[in-house]
Amino acid sequence: MSAPRRRSGPPDIVPYVVLAGLGLLVAIAVSLWGSVKLSHAVADGPAPTSGNPVTFLLLTVTGRAPLPAGSALVFLAVEFVLLAAAAFAVFRLVRRPRRGSRVDVAARHMANRADLQAFSREGAAATARRLGARTESPGVLIGRAVSTGQEVYGSFEDMHVDIWGPRTGKTTSRAIPAILDAPGAVLVTSNKRDVVDATRLPREQAGDVWVFDPQQIVGESPDWWWNPLSYVVDVDTATRLAAVFSAYGRDPGAKTDSYFDPEGEALLAWMLLAASEGGEPITTVYRWLSDVTDATPVDILSGAGHELPAEHVQGVINYPDKQRGGIYGTARKSVGCLVNPAVTRWVTPDPSRPDRPQFDPEAFARGGGTLYSLSREGRGTAGPLVTGLTVATIEAAEAQATTSPAGRLPVPMIGVLDEAANVCRWRDLPDLYSHYGSRGIVLMTILQSWAQGVEVWGEHGIAKLWSSANIRVYGGGVSDSKFLGDLVQFIGEYEPVTYSTTVQSGRGQHSHSTSASTKAEKILDVADLFAMPRGRALVLPSGAPPVLVKTLPWQAGPHADTVNASLARYAPSDDTPEASS
Repeated sequence: MSAPRRRSGPPDIVPYVVLAGLGLLVAIAVSLWGSVKLSHAVADGPAPTSGNPVTFLLLTVTGRAPLPAGSALVFLAVEFVLLAAAAFAVFRLVRRPRRGSRVDVAARHMANRADLQAFSREGAAATARRLGARTESPGVLIGRAVSTGQEVYGSFEDMHVDIWGPRTGKTTSRAIPAILDAPGAVLVTSNKRDVVDATRLPREQAGDVWVFDPQQIVGESPDWWWNPLSYVVDVDTATRLAAVFSAYGRDPGAKTDSYFDPEGEALLAWMLLAASEGGEPITTVYRWLSDVTDATPVDILSGAGHELPAEHVQGVINYPDKQRGGIYGTARKSVGCLVNPAVTRWVTPDPSRPDRPQFDPEAFARGGGTLYSLSREGRGTAGPLVTGLTVATIEAAEAQATTSPAGRLPVPMIGVLDEAANVCRWRDLPDLYSHYGSRGIVLMTILQSWAQGVEVWGEHGIAKLWSSANIRVYGGGVSDSKFLGDLVQFIGEYEPVTYSTTVQSGRGQHSHSTSASTKAEKILDVADLFAMPRGRALVLPSGAPPVLVKTLPWQAGPHADTVNASLARYAPSDDTPEASS
């Protein structure tokens, strides 16, 4: 919990009444004295009998000075009219409704300008210089602090986790601006076309653009392809790719089988390794898993020197029918997307088009291009291939960083993992998250709810991912009271000051006393976070108090003209862009 933040609460009305009375008395005195002074200067009227306006008022009231007449009364009337007009203007200004949301009032109890120094434009730029990043961009813009008006950035070593409910503006305010401002290569995952349509044209101006669209979300033709088995070069990579496929072999939240799930994943890993060593297309893996008696993988593995994996596969083949069938069935379910030829044409060579380019993650990591990986969720999803391509690309960037000065990419790579729980179920992501920040690989994982993360990584995994991020953003639209309650605790408390006045009277004497007291209150509560309006986001940066920001959608940014041109070229003419997702 953050330290309590104090403010002065509204005092009792008595002090205000006293001050207002004194102010009115002074105004009358100055007006009366001024009118007589002007009358004397302009119309040769009598001069004020005192140079002190208050003394002159007392003399006039007690009859020791004549009442003003003639021109002095005219001047006095004009002064009172002007005074009344000024008072009315001040009243309207004070009573005018403030623009902004109801949560904006709480912003002054959160981070101040000094707290946000490291996350300002200057602070992020200083971090970029310290890291040796060859870029003019200071970092990833998050929004503008409601309390101070300053821009809030994440640096090029900060990792992001965002939770935004549906239709709250995550694409327009987070995903698209991050892609447009990226200084180097960009990796994007999504299940919608809006992010591609909006950013494709400006990214084409920055470098090569690759759109991986096996389920025809954008309607892209497979003019290039990626071989998933090019990633499988040893036992470790085979195991990691098998884990990617296995994450889609069961429905989110389904219970795992302590025997068949790990055995099926291990069998799949050795099948992938065998296909890679044998120069086979990845579809051959499905064929092998459909024939429990085919020992070809055993022969290939043995011939390549992988004796233990070969013995494992042979052992499964020798199991009793029921046991063997369960393991093979589990492995086969994980690669079910390979049955669809519309999907596999993106990951297998085409003999009729031998010159079709093949995507090379290593070459991509060295350049400044853009990779969009798209997939739908649900049955038949191409999510395993999208996730596999994401993993291969990020690991290629990591390898490139390892051989670069200071062990970082000289030009940072931005990865926007939109809809990560649906199309990028990377099991190892929580364990690797903070490490990638030290390599110049800035990832932004965007979820629709905490529960989505629990389905993919489990309660411990999503908590680890959240804790590993340096920038945590809540964009509203979530009804999970437990998650919102945790945010309330992170935001902390403040102590308003309450004044009370006691009046005593007796025996012809009157006295009053004023006392002050404080009581800790939550800066925001669950209801405030649940009802947080569009255009506001709560940012929880590491090493600083939370801050409420005004989001900055691309429509209000410097890239608006280019984005509109991109939408005009690539978005379907009979659709409006999904600007509110």
